Amino acid sequence: MGIESSCDETGVALVDASGSATPRLLGHALHSQIEMHQAYGGVVPELASRDHIRRVLPLTDTVLAQAGLPLSAVDAIAYTRGPGLAGALLVGSGVACALGFALGKPVIGVHHLEGHLLSPFLSADPPEFPFVALLVSGGHSQLMRVDGVGRYELLGETIDDAAGEAFDKSAKLLGLPYPGGPALSRLALQGDPQAYKFPRPLLHSGDLDFSFAGLKTAVLTQVKRLAHASPEGPATLHLADPLNAQQKADVAASVQAAIVDVLVRKSMAAIRQTGLMRLVVAGGVGANVLLREQLGTACAKAGVRVHYPELHLCTDNGAMIALAGGMRVQAGLADDGPVGYPFDVKPRWPLSELGGAIAA
Repeated sequence: MGIESSCDETGVALVDASGSATPRLLGHALHSQIEMHQAYGGVVPELASRDHIRRVLPLTDTVLAQAGLPLSAVDAIAYTRGPGLAGALLVGSGVACALGFALGKPVIGVHHLEGHLLSPFLSADPPEFPFVALLVSGGHSQLMRVDGVGRYELLGETIDDAAGEAFDKSAKLLGLPYPGGPALSRLALQGDPQAYKFPRPLLHSGDLDFSFAGLKTAVLTQVKRLAHASPEGPATLHLADPLNAQQKADVAASVQAAIVDVLVRKSMAAIRQTGLMRLVVAGGVGANVLLREQLGTACAKAGVRVHYPELHLCTDNGAMIALAGGMRVQAGLADDGPVGYPFDVKPRWPLSELGGAIAA
């Protein structure tokens, strides 16, 4: 069983990761708090924690009913140990430890990003080790070489804003509702991606690191310029108010094109650097349609296989946590977590500190 409660989504799932067969998703339930947080323009940690408390046990009952299994059939319970919001993480940790103690079953603290990293193994087209992974979630943009469970080598990462943050912050400048990234991607479908030439930070840096803070600044400058040029008058508190619908769509399309261009070209550079011929894309931004299209085209030209998690597993979910826990058990790495049943969480937990398993 996997329990995810790191931020604004409560997820519970059951995964069969036994034996050498491909892991199977037996049951999966998810509650998103998006509607609750929209009124505040972002996640309110205290509200998130309280909502996790209300949702997690009903979701657990739903998952067990889907799988047609009693709670006693669960062999181990995995929970998101970090990173994330401390209060939200403690909800998942508390429930997992209580269930583990009651059942006499082991409890495994899973790194949230490792869950994303391994999530494509639940897809209809699972990858094989080794591969290059592009991990692009809300606050993370990383390229990694993955040789097996727990065997990760960091190739490049963001030095400031991540791709997901660039999407969200640009959306906020355009006055789009929370969550901004998906809203910007939808609006971009109506715009011209060549309308505005936004920078591609670190594209020619010679390394595999990312930087999107400068892109956000360029978007701010462009929105201000358009707002002041608008017949409705200068920019107000909501910078995008004076922009017309087409201007907003063109900015959105141009921003998305810049972000995707960097992600695709850096990913292909990582493929060339490692000599591997398999790419895995994971994390919420991995659901972006343009990113999938352009990566698919680039990989096809290079003869590289590309794998994605199913769309419903791109966002935070319990299935990826259950899978990561199960794969760690199979790899003999479950002992990397806390011993016993402590309510143990790590709100700040670099992937490089994951049980000392990162390759040098």
